[in-house]
Amino acid sequence: MTEQNTILLRGASLLGEQSADVLVVGGVVAEIGSPSAEGARVVDADGLVALPGLVDLHTHLREPGREDAETVLTGSRAAAVGGFTAVLAMANTSPVTDTAEAAERVHDLGRAAGLVDVHPVGAVTKGLAGEELAELGLMARSRARVRVFSDDGRCVANPRVMRRALEYVKAFGGVVSQHAQDPDLAGPQSCCHEGELSGRLGLPGWPGVAEEVIVARDVMLARHTGSRVHVAHASTAGTVEVLRWARSQGIAVTAEVTPHHLLLTTDLLGDYDPTYKVNPPLRPAEDVEALRAALADGTIDAVATDHAPHARHDKEHAFVDAAFGMLGLETALPVVASVMVETGLMTWADVARVMSTTPAAIAGLEGQGRGLEVGAPANIVLVDPSADVTVDRDASVSLSRNNPWHGRTFGASVRHTLLRGRPTVLDGSLVEGR
Repeated sequence: MTEQNTILLRGASLLGEQSADVLVVGGVVAEIGSPSAEGARVVDADGLVALPGLVDLHTHLREPGREDAETVLTGSRAAAVGGFTAVLAMANTSPVTDTAEAAERVHDLGRAAGLVDVHPVGAVTKGLAGEELAELGLMARSRARVRVFSDDGRCVANPRVMRRALEYVKAFGGVVSQHAQDPDLAGPQSCCHEGELSGRLGLPGWPGVAEEVIVARDVMLARHTGSRVHVAHASTAGTVEVLRWARSQGIAVTAEVTPHHLLLTTDLLGDYDPTYKVNPPLRPAEDVEALRAALADGTIDAVATDHAPHARHDKEHAFVDAAFGMLGLETALPVVASVMVETGLMTWADVARVMSTTPAAIAGLEGQGRGLEVGAPANIVLVDPSADVTVDRDASVSLSRNNPWHGRTFGASVRHTLLRGRPTVLDGSLVEGR
């Protein structure tokens, strides 16, 4: 064994439970317990929680087309710093990822960056227009091996088109991820949860029912087709009710929630700060509580960041005119730890389930989301569960600065990230180069 391909993680707390040494050889977990450190590079993991590398079902990397906001490389850096070893890159790029060639380009850019596995999400419809199905089969058969399809940023509003998409992807085990927003109930200008606050602020309302009716419709379409539907960024208590019913019926539906919808509320819009403009919008406290409970009890399957970087000239406008979205990759784990672990709603093992194992299963990523076990690929993140870290947007490795967590202090931080045994982050700092 040589130090170049052998790492010993000394004293790690596996899933926040028993402590053990983890020996990594040739990119896989070779031994757990008290292995010899001879010839190994030793990483002191005493007091750190070891989790399988995180998997993000919902990332916007902006390349191609908006490299002023983010690139595959800079987004990969942010992902690695956040403890991720795989991300799914959304299709709303320019050009749209609606062909095999476009998907392969994103795939190749991710491989060149080499910091996380970048899996392109294919568009459901050509140009995200909602009318004609994109090249779903060709993207699935491409070397990018696309399995998740979404028009995210736009809803597949036409039920006939959504039905056809579900039928098509069933043949190769794909899944359609839906941005649930009925355009007749919440149009493109809708930007604030509909209620007393939206009326007082004079902002176009985005009622929760605009999400819930699409979720209910798609659940029934999934049952009708026998296919899989995934609900992106669930944001309301009503959506949780629909999901709970669907699960009781054995319908193949999964769902994600973002860190910001687990913590931030619509009250933050009172100062018209465009940092907090996101789609779907921040909701009232009662929705936030319902989302937390649903994540804890398994009604919601996964946490996904919806990392949405924007250049300053797109975000620094009057609230109505500003772009939707906020950063999330570097802060997702600390937010989830604060909201779910420190409150006793979840354990670290639960965090591994909702941020690694289940997202990998939803996306069909065979080499990701594996447990910390001998023979598994060494995709590992080591977390300091007692570090007080204050978020500084200017310290971000993302190209953008639309960070809603600036100035907030969280009690957990990522210390080390390994991608197939190769450190991408050590002591909180990026390690680039292969």
